Amino acid sequence: MDCMIYRQGNSDDVRLLKELAIASWEQYQHELTEENWQALKQNVSTDQTYIDLLESGHCIVCEHATGILIGMAFLVPSGVPRDIYIKEWCAIRFVTVHPEYGGQGIGRKLTEMCIEYAKENNETTVALHTSEMMHSARHIYESLGFVVLKEIDKRLGKRYWLYTLQLK
Repeated sequence: MDCMIYRQGNSDDVRLLKELAIASWEQYQHELTEENWQALKQNVSTDQTYIDLLESGHCIVCEHATGILIGMAFLVPSGVPRDIYIKEWCAIRFVTVHPEYGGQGIGRKLTEMCIEYAKENNETTVALHTSEMMHSARHIYESLGFVVLKEIDKRLGKRYWLYTLQLK
C-alpha cells in the first residue's frame, strides 16, 4: 500500500479539498440528471463550502506521500446549526475518497477518526446522512454501528437517510 498520512486539514488545503471533491464526486455524474449534477458540482467546486466546514468543524485529511489529498472528512460539533441535524448532535460531513484509492480502508479510517474525535470532545451522538448512490459508504457506516434513524427528503433527486451513532 502506498504511504499515506492522516492529519488535520486546514485553510491552506482549500484548493486540494476542492480538487479531491470534484474528482471523487464526478464518478456519480451518470447517476444524476444534468441539472442535479450541475447543482452538486457547483457545491463541491466552491471554496466557501470548505471554508465554512473548516471554520465550523474539525477536518481530517488523508494525504498521499506525493502531497495530493486522497481522502477527507469533517466533524462538525454539536451546537452548530444545520438543516437536518438536531443541535445536540455532532455530524460527520463530506467523507470523500479519491476513486483511484477506493477500497483501501481510507473512508473507514476517516470515519473512525471522526468518531474518536467526537468521543474525545464528549459528544454523545454522531449523525450523518448519505444517499442511495453511496453503497460502500452505507456499508462502512452500518458496520461501525450507525443506524438509520429515518429517510429524509430527497436531495439531487436521490433517496437519503439520516444515520446516528450513540456514543454514551
